[in-house]
Amino acid sequence: MAQFVKLDPEALRELHVGNERLVSYDVEMAEVTGGTFWKAYTPEQIAGTEPFEMKGGLNANIFAEGGLMQYYDPIDLYDEKLRTLAKEIGPSWVRVSGSWATKTYYDFDGHTGGKVPEGYGAVLNRQQWVGVLDFCKTVGAKLLISVADCEGLHHADEPWNPSQAQQIFALSKEYGKPIDAVEFVNEPNLLEMSGCPKGYTPELYAKNQDIFARWMRENYPDCLFVGTSTSEGTSNSDPAYESAGDSNSFLKNVPLEVLLKGMQEKLDVYSYHYYNGVAERLRAMMPNSYWLPDRATSEDYLDVARSMIQYHTEKRDIYCPGGEIWVTESGDAGGGGTTWASTYLDVFRTLNELGAFCTVTKGIIFHNTLASSDYGFLSHGSFDPRPNYFAVLLWHRLMGNTAYDTAEPIREGAHVYAHSRADGKPGKAYLIINNSRTDTTTVTLPKDAEVYQLSAETLRAETMLCNGKALVLGEGNALPEMAPVAAKAGELTLPAATCTFIVL
Repeated sequence: MAQFVKLDPEALRELHVGNERLVSYDVEMAEVTGGTFWKAYTPEQIAGTEPFEMKGGLNANIFAEGGLMQYYDPIDLYDEKLRTLAKEIGPSWVRVSGSWATKTYYDFDGHTGGKVPEGYGAVLNRQQWVGVLDFCKTVGAKLLISVADCEGLHHADEPWNPSQAQQIFALSKEYGKPIDAVEFVNEPNLLEMSGCPKGYTPELYAKNQDIFARWMRENYPDCLFVGTSTSEGTSNSDPAYESAGDSNSFLKNVPLEVLLKGMQEKLDVYSYHYYNGVAERLRAMMPNSYWLPDRATSEDYLDVARSMIQYHTEKRDIYCPGGEIWVTESGDAGGGGTTWASTYLDVFRTLNELGAFCTVTKGIIFHNTLASSDYGFLSHGSFDPRPNYFAVLLWHRLMGNTAYDTAEPIREGAHVYAHSRADGKPGKAYLIINNSRTDTTTVTLPKDAEVYQLSAETLRAETMLCNGKALVLGEGNALPEMAPVAAKAGELTLPAATCTFIVL
């Protein structure tokens, strides 16, 4: 059904002033050291013309030899194209973490010769870490990490010790790019899969997290203590499936109230992880959490992000009252992204999450990842921008930090969000997502406006359009011009399946 929206910037109610680094991203530790990560889909699978099929059975496919994952060389963080594109969406935070980080050994003097010590899973050398620090310096990013906490560092019945953490903190400070924030362990709610020592219990985790926090605050008092990067939350299962219940139940989740029961050191920032579902790669394990592409613009699908934000706002009020909320991993689907993660079809979810987040709370969203796997802002290796990159680039350029209540109910065809103008001029910037695939939305403009409308020739197109012009890099990797179209006061028709920024 066609929708009608009347913009009234004078009637907007201010909600809060958000964080200028809202748009941030992850660079997985596995990317920095080199390691196994999700194998890319074929062009035909991305286009939806070739089905994704599991090969060799579920258990085999979890590992690289089964076809779901492959080894990748370390990312080149000195690449000028990568740095230029990252800087354009900044200022940002960079998060270097993941379960890989929990088992990474820091060898900054070369004594291992690259051989992984017993009890660890990877080696991070000085050159690789300096690459991260130099990247952050160049693009003006702040740095969030998690530290080693595995069998190689200590056994479960032994306390955590700072012998490894001290090295990465010291080198970062020495290089002139101190670590700005730390999560102790990535996704500790999944203790058995986290990389932590065998036999770890929630009680031991809480005790060791306190030991770490006290050490950090004594030695690096300017560093923020962030936690807990939990992946628990409201169900991301598609309600269209007949079977009831959460298909993630096979994961042995430790609830936050259990994980943090004995915690004494207070958090500076509350963090969680959000994925709207699971990728085709994990569909066999969590069938209800896989959403068909036909559902990727539905109200049910887009509501997952808002529900997750509201759930964790309540948890934040318990465990970190008054603190910001950081979504330290965010993406369309766990397991490296869906086959359509790199296409225009995922832009609806990405922009809707930004808009919904800012109406509920303030903080930061770390997109997973900057340039790895199918959900990356940039393609792996070539660093070519994907539709989501240009979507957040426009958000960054147009939507200011102050969020407003539009008083418009969220409904199909009319997800309406309003902010101050990013250029600091008087006025307001709106984002209107018409997620209907069939019907138009009519917007009444109170005065002349500048319009930036995102669309694509097909929903699964890998090239997005802005006001009808393809968003691709030009000569010398120059960003395309994203010029507005002038719209007169009165009625403006938004076609189906479009995301439109309107600056008044």
